[in-house]
Amino acid sequence: MGTPEARRVLPGKRSVLLALRYYGRELARLRWLTVPAMLLSAVGNIGINYIAPLIVAKLVGGIASDKDVTLESTLPYVLGFVGVLLLAEALWRVALHCLNRLDALGIEHLYVIGMDELFAKDAAFFHDNFAGSLTKRVLSFASRFEQFVDTLTFQIVGSFVPLVFGAVVLWRYEPLLVVGLLTMIAVTALCVVPLIRRRQALVDLREEAIARVSGHVADSLMNMDTVRAFAAEGREAAEHRSRVAASRRLTLRSWDYGNLRIDTLVAPMSVLTNALGLLLAVTLGGGAHGVEAIVVAFTYYTNATRIMFEFNQIYRRLESSMTEAAQFTELLLTPPTVLDPPSPEPLLPGAADVRFEKVTFAHAGGRPLFQGLELDVPDGAKIGLVGRSGGGKTTLTRLLLRMTDIEGGRILIGGQDISRLRQADLRGLMAYVPQDPAMFHRTLRDNIAFARPAATDAEIRRAAEAAHVTEFADALPDGFDTMVGERGVKLSGGQRQRVALARAILRDAPILLLDEATSALDSESEILVQEALWRLMDGRTALVVAHRLSTVAGMDRLVVLDRGQIVEQGTHDGLLAMDGAYAKLWKHQSGGFLDDAPAQAELP
Repeated sequence: MGTPEARRVLPGKRSVLLALRYYGRELARLRWLTVPAMLLSAVGNIGINYIAPLIVAKLVGGIASDKDVTLESTLPYVLGFVGVLLLAEALWRVALHCLNRLDALGIEHLYVIGMDELFAKDAAFFHDNFAGSLTKRVLSFASRFEQFVDTLTFQIVGSFVPLVFGAVVLWRYEPLLVVGLLTMIAVTALCVVPLIRRRQALVDLREEAIARVSGHVADSLMNMDTVRAFAAEGREAAEHRSRVAASRRLTLRSWDYGNLRIDTLVAPMSVLTNALGLLLAVTLGGGAHGVEAIVVAFTYYTNATRIMFEFNQIYRRLESSMTEAAQFTELLLTPPTVLDPPSPEPLLPGAADVRFEKVTFAHAGGRPLFQGLELDVPDGAKIGLVGRSGGGKTTLTRLLLRMTDIEGGRILIGGQDISRLRQADLRGLMAYVPQDPAMFHRTLRDNIAFARPAATDAEIRRAAEAAHVTEFADALPDGFDTMVGERGVKLSGGQRQRVALARAILRDAPILLLDEATSALDSESEILVQEALWRLMDGRTALVVAHRLSTVAGMDRLVVLDRGQIVEQGTHDGLLAMDGAYAKLWKHQSGGFLDDAPAQAELP
């Protein structure tokens, strides 16, 4: 099944480096927490694993060299040992306190950054990615920061910095002890790194399989009504089981490779390192320090081999966090095609006339739809866009909104090139009602107020009354506070369109873009809503896309589009008198709608 997720590119080095850059910026931004967390973690580890054993070693060495052992001679060592452990524990607690706040503040900021990055993407980006997959990726991008920082703090800085301290102490006892330890660590790394690289290929396949599972789940759930309508539950469930099984097989292969090959190699290397440390200490006789050096060498080698044994676990934790973070940053490597200009022009008040000037545009991978298109819409004019599907009607409205950019020519509003304006300023001039209006899983009131969040309840109700929303809203259990469900599933198609019209009325913008705004209404509701729309269009510039020609017959001008070309334009009566393309469409209507014969796909 060819889904966008199935064809996606796995995270590469560039996306991993970009994820590291984002995480590094957070560590630098919160350095007042990062530095103490890592420093205190390392110092606490030094106290517990290196200084405390050193005190014990000195005590044992003193006992071995002096047969007259008393409480007074051992008490300072015992008190020192206890004091170091208590101090180290206190430092660990402070480090953990700093780390918890570092994680929380970093995750919060990364959530914001992730959504800001997604909001900056253009419409085509969201058409090529599942909403469920994007949700998972942006959440993982933020949440995996915690695992990354915890691993970095406790298992890397908190382990390898103390190891340097231990090497310095060992050097003072016997330099060969340090040489032997570093040799065994180097040999282990040389053996393990190639295995880790091979395992990475399995991990990439595993992550791809997991993405296929999440993509299919999101796709099925978002289209559950269609699944049920075609009695396809069993087929979709079987597809889900197949994808989950593939994910499980690859997950087990990657885990087995790590546990059976890498851990199986590291375990004996750790044992050999311990044995080498003990052998060197005993053979060298501990130098001038005797038994004390033997105890220190054995303890420090044991600590080092514990780090070696945890190396695969440390790598896997970093790998897991960076792989999931990179799945999000991979999306950022392809820049959006619709951008605000570096130095945007200020939006000039006044006229709301629209002009398409020699506009050229082609859908991605398709042949040109518009070639040198010219269309003038005077300020306050009401223009109907008609024609068969694929003629370019909806595409014109989306180009005006800059959902995608043209390839040649200019689109002007009030004499200003829209590509020189901030997208937010441009879209603030327009109220848009699409054929399939989107609803948020929020209250009915919130969905209407989305057009103007600062609107009062009275203004929201007036807009709802004008769009005839109150006719069904007042009958709902919670009235305007009723949750409409995901994508407005609790509302009928006609009710959703009325809510979208209420938004447009509340928006009170100088330009109206209506794309089949009444297509889902019954005849009685359409008559009422049409009256509201005519009142709304009064004094405003309006571009109205319609298949039902009767809904736009009273417009100032009708523009007939066919395969991206304007073939006719004029008033309803004038076009009928011409007995051309529009007259044929009018004659071919069945029940007020065009007999659609697809010509070319509209802009997705």
